[in-house]
Amino acid sequence: MNFVEELRWRGMLHDIMPGTEEELNKGMVAGYIGFDPTADSLHVGHLTQIMTLIHFQRAGHKPYALVGGATGMVGDPSGKSAERNLLSEDALDKNVTALKSQLAKFLDFESNAANSAVMVNNYDWFKSFSFLDFIRDVGKHLTVNYMMAKDSVKKRLEGETGMSFTEFSYQLVQGYDFYWLWKHKKCLVQMGGSDQWGNIVTGTELIRRIESGTAFAITTQLIKKADGTKFGKTESGAIWLDSKKTSAYKFYQFWLNTTDIDAKSWIRIFSLKGKEEIEALETEHEAAPHLRILQKALAEEITVRTHSEEALQTALKTSEFLFGTGSVDFLNQLSDEEVLEVFEGVPQFNISKDELIAGITVTDLLAEKSQVFASKGEAKKMIQGGGVSLNREKVADPLNLIKVEMLVKEKYLIAQKGKKNYFLLIAG
Repeated sequence: MNFVEELRWRGMLHDIMPGTEEELNKGMVAGYIGFDPTADSLHVGHLTQIMTLIHFQRAGHKPYALVGGATGMVGDPSGKSAERNLLSEDALDKNVTALKSQLAKFLDFESNAANSAVMVNNYDWFKSFSFLDFIRDVGKHLTVNYMMAKDSVKKRLEGETGMSFTEFSYQLVQGYDFYWLWKHKKCLVQMGGSDQWGNIVTGTELIRRIESGTAFAITTQLIKKADGTKFGKTESGAIWLDSKKTSAYKFYQFWLNTTDIDAKSWIRIFSLKGKEEIEALETEHEAAPHLRILQKALAEEITVRTHSEEALQTALKTSEFLFGTGSVDFLNQLSDEEVLEVFEGVPQFNISKDELIAGITVTDLLAEKSQVFASKGEAKKMIQGGGVSLNREKVADPLNLIKVEMLVKEKYLIAQKGKKNYFLLIAG
């Protein structure tokens, strides 16, 4: 597999330094991508770079995932209009540990293969590097003129906020990462998003000036939505890879709700399916767009890779329950936290479990003990019209007694008013 050609046909390639493709075609090459540990989880915005490393490894090359325990203390100014709040060492350590476990889901770190992935933390080589030693041994090799010519620096200097020396030094620190990995791990290639080109080239320049060495660079396209809004952001915030921050169901729905235009480009970027299979899916999708074939294929594959097959099945059952005719039985397999995630945004009412032991009429339950209906009369009328369900079962008689035995997980009742209006009753 030709790694660069793989990126090219998938629409991922942005910039490539002359000679890079030829070097990669000679045999196994070590290369790396850096991940900034500013949070205790990666989000879907990181997936492009994760996919780049997956393709790199599948092409027979050796991927290094660099977690920036040191650079995270400085903050990358690329694409930022203001300086970020810097994290404490303890917070960074926690984040680095979390990112390591997430990346292990995507890359082969465990095998004895020559190209098994390696995790590195730049804090390991910066922690004993004094400031004076750094500016003497590294800083002297790059002029201020060279550093100020970078777009990430120019844009900030032209803005109102300016740039601190801390952020200005970032490209030098990242450049040294490349030099260190080139010297100690024989990493010849650094990869990253197109906004990282200046930082990456600084690394190749340091290698050239310090050791007269040769190194290479590849950047990928920054992913945007067709409507111009930011990829990976929703009204409720970022889509995280950690299921505690973004449930597998929400993660699945994010990809499922992709527009046709975005789905066509995203399935090439975020799927490992081959060209012929993707083209066949595109043809099938175009013949029946309402079936959302591309979106389903993408959502299912990326959910399994990020979470698990079991998590995908739960997401599918949740979707079928909320938007189809699925049974409430699957809720028994979920934790209380996961049940509440399924019904996030749904009106919720607390009811007395003790009162359910003797039984409550469905009309009293929905109009007095909760506010599913504004009045008993309204509840009675809709029940008689066949428009009310409890736990997916139609309620036929307004005087039906609802008892504790009906509770799902001994705690929940799911009321429906019409087809789409859900209410969660929580017994306590």
